[in-house]
Amino acid sequence: MTRIAWSIDEAREFGPSAVAIGVFDGVHAGHQELLRRTIATARELGVKSAVLTFHPHPACVVAPQRAPKLLYSPQERCQLLSEQGIDEVLVLPFNQAVASMPPEEFASGLLRSVFDARAILVGENFRFGCARAGDITTLAELGFTTRPLQAVERRGLIVSSSEIRKRVESGEVSLAGRLLGRFYTIGGEIVSGHGIGSKQTVPTLNLRTTAEIVPARGVYITRTTDPDTGRQWQSITNIGVRPTFENAGGASIETFLLSPFSGDTPKQIRLEFLHRVRDERKFESPEALKSQILKDVRTAQTYFRRLNW
Repeated sequence: MTRIAWSIDEAREFGPSAVAIGVFDGVHAGHQELLRRTIATARELGVKSAVLTFHPHPACVVAPQRAPKLLYSPQERCQLLSEQGIDEVLVLPFNQAVASMPPEEFASGLLRSVFDARAILVGENFRFGCARAGDITTLAELGFTTRPLQAVERRGLIVSSSEIRKRVESGEVSLAGRLLGRFYTIGGEIVSGHGIGSKQTVPTLNLRTTAEIVPARGVYITRTTDPDTGRQWQSITNIGVRPTFENAGGASIETFLLSPFSGDTPKQIRLEFLHRVRDERKFESPEALKSQILKDVRTAQTYFRRLNW
């Protein structure tokens, strides 16, 4: 069971440890390699594996105009870190005081006193401390064993949170999944729609999400999970404004399940985005849209058969 601390005081009993440091937004394929090495190093040294991460994103404090939207919430990030097998996680509240720490104070006040760090694992371009003055060389000079990780590549691209954000927002969810090491997922509560699907096309689940990053408008093959029960369904999801219908009520995320569910409608769902099928477009009639949806469903069914799901 991973121990999660949301303040330095909660982490006072952490360590001794091998510590990976970073924002870890997405806990993507590059992060996963760093975490595997952290766990292996911890076992080698006979200590705990730990992560020091931050919320909000440091850019929110030091350069708000460049602060990115996040792939996952801090709670989701901690869940993903836990699934990787990390023993301890400190989500450090990042504020001006932390941003102003000289590298030496950051190292002694956090890495030594909180984590009793025996090894530090970071990316090769890691910077820390006020004005990003510290680096891997600084850590070595301060007496820490450091094990930097070179950039990880997938499909000829360097894996990074910013690259994944770009791919998701452009609708390239298959490629985003390759970089993440899992399908991109958003979740939220099911809300009442406008009744258009049930009356004129096909019935759908309407998702309201707090996710900061949502795939581009279009139709996607998805997998839908009810987090309360673990039930899963193959599905197809439309993100857009339903241009076939006037006054459709703005942007929506509508999911059609390929097999009906029994029992009560889920209160919440999570959507995994597997593959983009097509752009959203306007049809001449609801009947024409329904015909296209049924074609999309057949495309999704073929996709799932190929996966042997």
